[in-house]
Amino acid sequence: MSDVPVKPPSPPQPSPPLSPVPEQAAELGEQALAGWAQEREQVEAAEARRVAEVEKVAREVREQVLAEVLALPPLPGVYRYFDAQDQVLYVGKAKNLKKRVSSYFQKDHGGTRIGLMVARIARLETTVVRTEAEALLLENNLIKALNPRFNILFRDDKSYPYLKLSGHAFPRVSYYRGAVDRRHRYFGPFPSAWAVKESIQLIQKVFRLRTCEDTVFNNRSRPCLLYQIRRCSGPCVPAGQGPEYARNVANAERFLLGETDEVMQGLQVQMMAYADAMQYELAAEVRNQISSLSKVLQQQAVDENSASGRDRDVDILAVKVQGGRACVNLAMVRGGRHLGDRAYFPKHVDDAAAVLLEDDEETGGARPSVERQVLEAFIAQHYLEAAVPALLIPSEAVDETLAVALSEQAGYKVSTQAQPRGQRRIWQEMCVKGAELALARLLSEEGSQQARTLALAEALDLSVPELDKFRIECFDISHTAGEATMASCVVFEDHQMQSGQYRRYNIEGITGGDDYAAMRQVLTRRYSKLAEGAQLGTARLPDLVLVDGGKGQVAMAREVFEELGLDLGLIVGVEKGEGRKVGLEELVFADGREKVYLGRDSAALMLVAQIRDEAHRFAITGMRAKRAAVRTGGSRLEDVPGVGPKKRAQLLQRFGGVRGVATASVDEIASVKGISKELAEEIYRVLH
Repeated sequence: MSDVPVKPPSPPQPSPPLSPVPEQAAELGEQALAGWAQEREQVEAAEARRVAEVEKVAREVREQVLAEVLALPPLPGVYRYFDAQDQVLYVGKAKNLKKRVSSYFQKDHGGTRIGLMVARIARLETTVVRTEAEALLLENNLIKALNPRFNILFRDDKSYPYLKLSGHAFPRVSYYRGAVDRRHRYFGPFPSAWAVKESIQLIQKVFRLRTCEDTVFNNRSRPCLLYQIRRCSGPCVPAGQGPEYARNVANAERFLLGETDEVMQGLQVQMMAYADAMQYELAAEVRNQISSLSKVLQQQAVDENSASGRDRDVDILAVKVQGGRACVNLAMVRGGRHLGDRAYFPKHVDDAAAVLLEDDEETGGARPSVERQVLEAFIAQHYLEAAVPALLIPSEAVDETLAVALSEQAGYKVSTQAQPRGQRRIWQEMCVKGAELALARLLSEEGSQQARTLALAEALDLSVPELDKFRIECFDISHTAGEATMASCVVFEDHQMQSGQYRRYNIEGITGGDDYAAMRQVLTRRYSKLAEGAQLGTARLPDLVLVDGGKGQVAMAREVFEELGLDLGLIVGVEKGEGRKVGLEELVFADGREKVYLGRDSAALMLVAQIRDEAHRFAITGMRAKRAAVRTGGSRLEDVPGVGPKKRAQLLQRFGGVRGVATASVDEIASVKGISKELAEEIYRVLH
């Protein structure tokens, strides 16, 4: 064994201290505690100063508001409350502005809804008027214009339909909605399109008036099928253009005005005259008219004692409140005929009802019921722009000021009758039952829709603090073989589709039929500004973004969201199932999650399908309108100075339509006979 030198072991090195010695630790701990306490004192002091400043501003605002209240006059008028963001909170009327407005500030309302409203009042505005009736009209004009949170609000609906008799030598009966033309006669309004069409069918059957367009009427050489089945007397040919048609028109007008007895008597006299003259076929036709009209009148349970004068036109109004929602059912009687009803559902019922003062001198110290409040709000807002009949039959007694205000506006006396008798009582009971059924149906639908929203949130494992504010935006692309590409964005929020927030996007600058590029364009246009606003806190992104498509569309949406710095978890694609069958759709995610199949009977899938189908409908209707405008865009050629009917016809014939003209070059357009180079350049400019 050889001798190998062995290195002597190094002496052990002392380990560095893991912590200061007790004296040092105590000193450092005291310094840290002192610094933390000092920092906390500074934060608390800053917070106290901030709170004091806010309270000071609030006191100054309240003092200013109270000073304005003290300066109010004891006159009738309308008052408006605004919050610090200048959003209107409430609009009210008063016989005595000073008493009414000051009563809001004379006691502590606590944490009630009225207390919350009063605490938010930063300023007020008032308008003095001459009478309480004027105040009522102004109040409801402002409610409809400003949409205050603490007022009952009925949304503006589309105008009512009318039955129209044209001002023609041989008048046409038709359905009409829109502005009134004095050249024609209008009857109504009717509560629904169905009621108008039913009345038209009745007039066709009994009085045999024409319903064809004037262009068709002017070019007929023989009667149409309606003449053959005895639904028209054939005034389009000379044989049907005698005085008999004018007599039928006059009888139809009197029938629509409710003069049924006079019509029946006139027909009976006419029938006897034909019989005496031995014109038995004509007498038989009049007899059939009388028989048909008698059956109609028997179906309309009309009270002969009440169907006279203006009482022939009556509106019956019934209200029902349940489950935080309210329904006003409006039934219409015109010319003594019950035409049907329509249900209305107001907003802000809970907030508005809570704002009423518990001891209101203007209501005799009695607090009006919520039903009465809703009914009065409907009457005041509905008849501001709609025709009002001389008699209203409400299910609840309402303020007499309403009738006075409506009378002043209409120019004739309008009265209310809350406890009618006879036939009016029957109408009222029918209307009340209609309100109950409509509200029950609404509550059932809302419950089902809320269940669908919750099911979708749970299926996607989404954290939704307030389900009512859960917002979904859905996108779809539509085109015809690459032509007239249109993208749609529909919005679902508060458990229902929000049609007022829908948007359409014209897609341009892409290859026709490239759905991926179209989706990229619409998402970029939609969310570029929203992303900036969301970072600044001035805009809100949706909780879910649906795209109609599978992996390809989702990948395109992913690219857009990555470029904008948005959460990829928002994107969900709706992919068609096997065979593109409904109920087999799968959800595709942009953040890497596996596909999800919700099941054919899933409430969540029902909601997704509803939103997707609405996006498809909205896109395809827009695309069809755009396509039609392009294909039938002759009106654009008409706008070109120097292009008359002959030149336009030559252009369309040469190029096969407006699309062909639009794709032609200036030289090609100029090659058409009668088209100069300058005119060709102008045509090209207009079409591009």
